[in-house]
Amino acid sequence: MRELTYLAAITEALDEALDEDEHVFLMGEDIALYGGGFGATKGLFNKYGAERIRNTPISESALAGAAVGAAMTGMRPIIEIQFSDFITIAMDQLVNQAAKIHYMYGGKVSVPLVMRTAAGSGTGHAAQHSQSLENWTAHIPGLKVVQPSTPYDAKGLLHAAIEDNNPVMFYEHKLSYRLMGDVPAEKYVIPLGVADVKRSGQDITVVATGIMVQKSLAAAEQLAAEGISLEVVDPRTLVPLDTKTILASVQKTGRLLIVHEAVKRSGFGGEIASIVAESSAFYALKKPIQRLGGKAIPMPYQKELEHQAIPQVEDILIAAHQLMK
Repeated sequence: MRELTYLAAITEALDEALDEDEHVFLMGEDIALYGGGFGATKGLFNKYGAERIRNTPISESALAGAAVGAAMTGMRPIIEIQFSDFITIAMDQLVNQAAKIHYMYGGKVSVPLVMRTAAGSGTGHAAQHSQSLENWTAHIPGLKVVQPSTPYDAKGLLHAAIEDNNPVMFYEHKLSYRLMGDVPAEKYVIPLGVADVKRSGQDITVVATGIMVQKSLAAAEQLAAEGISLEVVDPRTLVPLDTKTILASVQKTGRLLIVHEAVKRSGFGGEIASIVAESSAFYALKKPIQRLGGKAIPMPYQKELEHQAIPQVEDILIAAHQLMK
């Protein structure tokens, strides 16, 4: 199978969706000739033109509002918000409109839009351009939330998001864009709500999201040399969440470590921990559940401070050793 970068997999999925369905179109800041803030839409303007690849003013609220209206009238807009931090400017349109309209109209109207956005730290973009806010939208009934960690998942899950009749928040970690991985040339769809066991193991279940999947796999390699076997579970989607796969893994290993980049306080890891604590898998636990998340501080600009603000491979190693004591 050929290899693509995560970014190229996103572009290919967009290209395939635009070619397949005339109702699909893209909207965003600088997505036309410039190709978007991170290059995900490069080449699409020349292929599909200004009707399908629409530059917008620098107004996330206007962008999201226009997408809601277009989706209500039968189109399938895909909007790009350059940095996930800027969803704050579009929260009324996403939270009070997109998420609620299907319910408030008695199911007679759907809002099939996708919000793509670059999330996370590691690029030195500082406090206003480096946050992980996926838990905000996961809290809202009516919104689906996707966090692909590999090029293969990025393409398949983006197709599923575009074909879904609900609003889908699609978070792409900035550091993932250059990841390489196997990606089929043909179109394929990965259903939302299906987790993936990225590495099988016997001693500790690690539930990791986004870029933390790669860090957990790196830690698993090191721990394997010590005789400690990690099972790395990637939920892939926070909403809907595949609790069955997570609980089955915890039942098997008896130990659980949850790792995400978002601030630990009120992060999605707490939701996963509570799901396990409220299930029969709780009785299989040999040690208390551990969570790793970002520190409750604005993201620093300085590289070393930024590194210390979020979990790293060494933090996963320390937590795993504590669980095995």
